[in-house]
Amino acid sequence: MKKLTGKLLLLLGLSALPFMGLAQSAKTTASAAPVSAIPAVTLANGVKMPVLGFGTFTLKGEVGEKSVAAALSLGYRLVDTAAIYGNEEAVGAAIKKSGIDRASIFITTKLWESHSGYENAKKAFEVSLKKLGVDYVDLYLIHWPRGDIKGSWKAMEELYEAGKIRAIGVSNFEPEQLAELMKTARIKPMVNQIESHPFFQQQKAQEANEKLGIQVQAWSPFAQGRNGLFTNPVLAAIAKKHNKTVAQVTLKWLVQRGIATIPRTSERAEMQENLGIFDFELDAADMKKIAGLDTNTSLFSEWRRK
Repeated sequence: MKKLTGKLLLLLGLSALPFMGLAQSAKTTASAAPVSAIPAVTLANGVKMPVLGFGTFTLKGEVGEKSVAAALSLGYRLVDTAAIYGNEEAVGAAIKKSGIDRASIFITTKLWESHSGYENAKKAFEVSLKKLGVDYVDLYLIHWPRGDIKGSWKAMEELYEAGKIRAIGVSNFEPEQLAELMKTARIKPMVNQIESHPFFQQQKAQEANEKLGIQVQAWSPFAQGRNGLFTNPVLAAIAKKHNKTVAQVTLKWLVQRGIATIPRTSERAEMQENLGIFDFELDAADMKKIAGLDTNTSLFSEWRRK
């Protein structure tokens, strides 16, 4: 597969910088909680989804397989991928080689916009299943609110009812786009995966999703280190107070808001670090200080085309 171009990376909401530890490597170390402590959120249909998962964008080929294998060995049980990431085969290989019971791993993949529409969506889903080497996925998302959304959703509803998908949802849908989808949907989305981090907190979007019974899941919780997240003085002070790292404080802040998240890295130490968020709590003062960082503006505006 051809290497993703910078333009496509930006379209996906990510920079062209390689994700190999990124700015997180500048953080101090801290012990992680036992992986058994990872809780789950319950989706509208009763399916349980780990509140903390492992993202895989840019982790392809051997690096992707080894990264997923490492994450699974540390106790991650949610792996997030997508057709456009070009790594479903690597993800599937790592899961198969792990020896972990398939039912214990929550697999998310996504439908890309060029495959939208009723027939195309069904075909694309089967391709993803084959690449992953599984006979069902736990969560299937419309990656972007583009193309034939109604046709795609109808196909996903049927796949859900056929038992090939345990939960269906969307990604990057704004409240208005959700409302439009709900006009014709027989089954409402169970998850909406959106940008959410200290600088773009999406409070109103979260409220809108929760009113519909839709679980919010945050991608890029560290904003790729943009706006100097890992050295932000407010986050750094809170991290010092709790003897934690900025990354851990950021993830904990999301989880305490009721938002699931999928940080990603190819570095085993950072995978372990990101698990260490279940042995402390942020107090009301901490949460208020982080709320004050919100600019209410996306840090990835380059891909927010209509």
